[in-house]
Amino acid sequence: MSGSIETILIGKVSATHGVRGQLRITSFSGEPDSFTALRSVMIKKPGGGMESFAVAGAKAHGKKIILSLKDFTNINDVMHLVGREVYVLREQLPALADDEYYWCDLVGLQVTTEDGEILGELVDIIVTGSNDVYVVQGGGNREILVPALDDVVLEVDPAAGRMTVRLPEGLLDL
Repeated sequence: MSGSIETILIGKVSATHGVRGQLRITSFSGEPDSFTALRSVMIKKPGGGMESFAVAGAKAHGKKIILSLKDFTNINDVMHLVGREVYVLREQLPALADDEYYWCDLVGLQVTTEDGEILGELVDIIVTGSNDVYVVQGGGNREILVPALDDVVLEVDPAAGRMTVRLPEGLLDL
């Protein structure tokens, strides 16, 4: 849609960090770079609206991100933000290589096998030590865990709303 502004959910405020008004963010992006280059973020209000904040800085801290907002230097200034979702304008996110996708572009895709069998909808992504795992919800609440590997994921077409996979032998066996 031309002229529309797309916001992307990239994390959640899990806690404060220290006493200087920093926030600990659980990132929904696999890359800390998604945060370090941000100029601003939007944090969802309890009633559903958004508050916009200028970013003073962000850095990786273990599996979390430490986010500093401009004009907030005291823990008491940011306590009310804990538990809220963090959004950004899509245009602020770093460009990706042709074979890379943001999670928001993958969740919701219809997953089919190379033979055309519909497995279900990609509903979540699990980060593991070696590769991500796509959680596919099929008919009858059946859940299929698909490894995000090049020889398994054959095609991703967000514009068409689908992903084509070649499941490893025995994955669907009960």
